[in-house]
Amino acid sequence: MSKSTQASDVDRARPIDRQTGREFQAYGHMTHRAIALSESTARQSVENLNQVLADTMTLRDLYKKHHWQTAGATFHQLHLLFDKHYEEQNELVDIIAERIQMLGGVSLAMAPDVAETTIVPRAPRGREEVPVQISRLLHAHEIVLKEARSMARLAAESGDDGTNDLLVSDVVRGNEKQVWFLSEHLVDIPLVKAD
Repeated sequence: MSKSTQASDVDRARPIDRQTGREFQAYGHMTHRAIALSESTARQSVENLNQVLADTMTLRDLYKKHHWQTAGATFHQLHLLFDKHYEEQNELVDIIAERIQMLGGVSLAMAPDVAETTIVPRAPRGREEVPVQISRLLHAHEIVLKEARSMARLAAESGDDGTNDLLVSDVVRGNEKQVWFLSEHLVDIPLVKAD
């Protein structure tokens, strides 16, 4: 084997890292998809879904924060519940982001972009008491539910049945169930002996 052949084999085995290039689709720009929706309908759905995505990502991260930082007599139950809800919100994040891509848009993906977009209030870095954690999560759910319902109606009116279905079937129903599970933790009833 010649030295030039050995050198070319070595070069082929070396990963081509630190590559740079240009964006091929900028955020906010649409690409046409043959899905029988007008560009304006798809664009409006993408904008709305990116808002829901940012708020869902923030809610998801609140669950993980509280999963790590919960304390007290209900630690075990809430630690598991918060993690379960985190996983469910994480699935929603993926479903929403994929719908944005299906429509021809670009989904938010990075934490700084989410932080600039979300309307869910930022939690403090430190630990909070359980009732405050739950109240914070309930408020975030309420924000997501309010916008998801409004955006579902807009999608239905414009004929975007796929987005409407996602918002109603996945976002609204999933968030409502999580609100129910959380809310029951704030009911003030005796634990051992009835009144």
